[in-house]
Amino acid sequence: MRILINGIIAILGLLYPLAVYFGLQYFEPWKLAGALLVLLLIKLGVNYSNKHWSQSLLIAGILYCGFAIWSNNQLSLRFYPVLVNGVLLAIFSLSLRSSSSLIERLARLQYPNLSPEGIIYTRQVTQIWCGFFVFNGFIALLTAIWGSFEVWSLYNGLVAYILMGILMGGEYIIRKRIQTHV
Repeated sequence: MRILINGIIAILGLLYPLAVYFGLQYFEPWKLAGALLVLLLIKLGVNYSNKHWSQSLLIAGILYCGFAIWSNNQLSLRFYPVLVNGVLLAIFSLSLRSSSSLIERLARLQYPNLSPEGIIYTRQVTQIWCGFFVFNGFIALLTAIWGSFEVWSLYNGLVAYILMGILMGGEYIIRKRIQTHV
């Protein structure tokens, strides 16, 4: 049941920019922020026993929703993608300070005995993701402040995911090519 709820909430979270774009035609901003708050609280409740880095993202999102409800303006709704990129940047970059990067921890789920070359590679991939979150967060910020709702929705609801997919696909191709040579 937890997997189903998390999956539904993840899909709804991905649709956030489109929900804001279409939702503002019918609802006040605080109601949209309230709906996001309910989703985040459900996700936090479902995953409460699971101490994980994603709880930082949930707590930041909950605090953001409180601010967006309080301010009740359209502009505050646009900053959620900026917040998500900022929190992910913090999580990924802080993992670079520890003995194993976030990508290394994820890789060890599949390959517990990761080679020294694999450790170096996963650290580099973590750094690349940090760069992506800086870039994506900056563009999300620019579209939030100066872009129209159409531009903001298009970038944060489609283009950002395409760029993320290209990065994941490119990394997968490179990883497979490297694995055959190691």
